[in-house]
Amino acid sequence: MAALSVWGLGPGGTPAAAAVACPSGVESDFNGDGIRDTAISDPEASDEGVPKSGAVHVVYGGGKGTLTLLQSSASVPGVPEAGDQFGYSLAVYDADLDGCSDLVVGNPFEDIGTVPDSGSVHVYYGSTKGLNAGGKAVKEFYQGSGKALGGGPETDDWVGYALAAGKTSDGAPYLIIGSPGESIGTVEDAGGFYYVSGTAQTVVFVTQDTDKAGAVPGVVEVDDRYGSALAATPTHFAVGTPGEALGTTTFAGGVAEFSHTLVSGYPKPIAGIAQDQAAVSGAEEVGDQFGAALAMVPYRPAGATSTTESLLAVGVPGEDLSTTVDAGAVQVFRLTATGFTEVAWIDQNTAGVEGEAEAGDFFGRRLAAVNTSPNTTSTGATTRLAIGVPGEEAEEEYPDKGGVLIVPLVGDPGASDSWVEPGYGIPAEPAPRMLTGLSLSASPSLLYVGVPYGPPGNRAVHGFPWNVAPGGAPTQTFRPGVGGIPAAGVAFGAVVG
Repeated sequence: MAALSVWGLGPGGTPAAAAVACPSGVESDFNGDGIRDTAISDPEASDEGVPKSGAVHVVYGGGKGTLTLLQSSASVPGVPEAGDQFGYSLAVYDADLDGCSDLVVGNPFEDIGTVPDSGSVHVYYGSTKGLNAGGKAVKEFYQGSGKALGGGPETDDWVGYALAAGKTSDGAPYLIIGSPGESIGTVEDAGGFYYVSGTAQTVVFVTQDTDKAGAVPGVVEVDDRYGSALAATPTHFAVGTPGEALGTTTFAGGVAEFSHTLVSGYPKPIAGIAQDQAAVSGAEEVGDQFGAALAMVPYRPAGATSTTESLLAVGVPGEDLSTTVDAGAVQVFRLTATGFTEVAWIDQNTAGVEGEAEAGDFFGRRLAAVNTSPNTTSTGATTRLAIGVPGEEAEEEYPDKGGVLIVPLVGDPGASDSWVEPGYGIPAEPAPRMLTGLSLSASPSLLYVGVPYGPPGNRAVHGFPWNVAPGGAPTQTFRPGVGGIPAAGVAFGAVVG
């Protein structure tokens, strides 16, 4: 049986074929029918008996079938290998501007030849016949002489560990590929990212010692892991460096702010953000990991006639709150063409916010955000932020059960916040080590919360309205074995695109 399969359909069905031409402007629409589709990965799934080789499931909107991408298929590059974790990261954008969305799949632990865990990225093109069905070959990005990323593959570079993609304010498609394990000279795990611009997919490589478009913030150091987290809007993008040392304070973390404006082909650096700066709250501490998670949305302040700014949420999951170790926090910044301003600090001790800070909560380990009306003045109702709290426990019976806090990005974070967790909004029995909040994804209408861990019967992806009441129910759910999705799986919902 082919590993690239359409499930849950009658013989001869072509469910993805829905449109004569792909319409422009429909987010995550792989088959051009005007209905949002959803990609769900299980990077720990087995393929042909190979453990943790990974799988990606695509659910077409409107009940038009499902698709499973596996590396054992003739139409998918590579072969399944133990620990590849195909689908470890996902992104969606229109790479060729044909109006159909394209799916980007990160495979950071892919071996290139005999080089282990060098990593790769695949772009699967949408079409009126569905994803990877329009006759356009999969685009591969990996290191090697004559390959898309050039250079030579290196052990543990982890190309594709993080992804961000979209369209700039000028209408040009972009793809950003994190490679946090990259060694720069003899500096191990310094990290970097590849910026892929335009329909020609022109690639440049950026590290903390790049100065092609102005000095990139930071200094190349061991264990910086630059490129571990990425977030972007049409005007800005941000790169997380959770291993950044600030003086002698190791793993304090930092973030670099960029513009999509290209200078000599390179994106323009704007500013570095870290807790050792007077303009940033908090104090750098060992293991804070400022920048381990990022989320960003377009921002239009009152009185503005266009949307040229962004709001950036930065997760600081290792933040200690007084004596509460690793409670975690989130800091929100307003980004402009010339710099940044901090606008909020959020933790579970913030007035009016659900919950209470506890040791090991790791509040802010994952983030997702949305602006439901980017072309109007931004408000707390239109800009929302979901914060993963995977270490949250329910009494002592359910350690690391986890949960998700949803807050406004504009105004008082406690004014309209909400909380969901297994057994309270999330339709799953509470259990230890579910780590709820490690999988978050944003669409314009729904927040997707993956529950890939814990008892197998709990594993699912749930879509909640962004204004859901505390403990409110999801309006959409995907489960293994339901609606044409294959029943087998290990970490279904670890990533949602």
